[in-house]
Amino acid sequence: MFGFGNNEKRLKQLEKQLLDTQTELHDVKNETVSLGNIERLSDLLGVNPSASGVVVNEHTAMRASAVYACVRLIAGAIASMPMQVYKRTTNGREIDSSNPLYPILHDQPNPMLSALVYWESVVSAILLTGDSFSLIGRNHLGDALSLTPLNKRRVEVKKIDNRLIYVVGFDDGSYAAYDQDDVLHIPGVGWDGKNGLSAITHAAQNAVGAALAADEYSARYFANDATPSGYIKYDKKLSTDQADLLRDYWLRKHQGLENSHMPAILTEGGEFHQLTITAQDSQLIETRKFQIGDIARIFGVPPHMIGDTEKSSSWGTGIEQQSIGFVQYTLRPHLRRIEQELNRKLFPRGNSFAEFNVSGLLRGDIKGRNESYQIALGGNQQPGWMTINEVRKLENLPAIEGGNTLYKPLTGEQSEAEQTSESNSGK
Repeated sequence: MFGFGNNEKRLKQLEKQLLDTQTELHDVKNETVSLGNIERLSDLLGVNPSASGVVVNEHTAMRASAVYACVRLIAGAIASMPMQVYKRTTNGREIDSSNPLYPILHDQPNPMLSALVYWESVVSAILLTGDSFSLIGRNHLGDALSLTPLNKRRVEVKKIDNRLIYVVGFDDGSYAAYDQDDVLHIPGVGWDGKNGLSAITHAAQNAVGAALAADEYSARYFANDATPSGYIKYDKKLSTDQADLLRDYWLRKHQGLENSHMPAILTEGGEFHQLTITAQDSQLIETRKFQIGDIARIFGVPPHMIGDTEKSSSWGTGIEQQSIGFVQYTLRPHLRRIEQELNRKLFPRGNSFAEFNVSGLLRGDIKGRNESYQIALGGNQQPGWMTINEVRKLENLPAIEGGNTLYKPLTGEQSEAEQTSESNSGK
């Protein structure tokens, strides 16, 4: 399947590129692995080893609680924002719910999933793999009908005549090439002309690997009841067979949670000496805390927002300031990437455009909002720059009669009766 409007020359180029790609994939099992292609092959197969020896990819990384929390927080926050379609007007803009793309972006990108699930998967792919790919389903006129997310490992990006071509592999083993106009491609930081950089494999690989290794070590340690190591002392010398028999007996009777409180029985004058290890050492607290902060820093998330409350945020002391800082410095770059790709692929012409509505996350508490609204409406006898109905709309309240007039303070030339008359004329 090829993009709408492609000419015959490009079609032939795409067909040749597709055949070349199929040959490459067919012969990859016979390819000699060298230092030049080991990184590419490792990334394709998802077997990137970290310094700790733990394999780190987008799937294993989510086993680390800090990674899961960061991805859940960022992807969930963006997915919960309404994606609105607007049209430009003489007075600014207004929501265009009649636009055919509105239900696709706001409610259901395709029949298989809701908008929230779709946008959550898009942002998760950007954070974990460096790229999000979605196939734009079009009719014979070129109108977009659906958005279907694609697995990055099944998408190969090529460049022909300064245009990007996307070769996609499907579950049935078939391949298809798509022009750049038919693929919604949202790369993360570090785009190299074809792909973005994965935060997991390029920035957080060792941090995530260390976190996974620490989790595994702790789990195995506690599987044995976190019992501190020790030694059994005898006054007389034991033979090798006697020592092995005693060690096997001890492990069989006292190792594991089910035997953690079994009374120890030592014969022939044996005496057990425990080697002291603190609870802090057994839980690897300091190591795990460091990994949480390191991973949070890579994703741009304040540690306190993923449960690390020991460190305070530098964005402000109040919840309102911290939330606004999170939107401005962490979420906004992701929002702009998505919005710009949507607008250039789905709204290349006309007065319509798509944009996330972030007003809900930027609103302060009820006291702060009331004080701000009071100033906007014309408090302290200053000219108002918002009407009552505009304020009520922000608070999800219906409009009222006479609420569409901006407040103007009284002057010497204007009587109160005149101002009342102006207000009634704006109903």
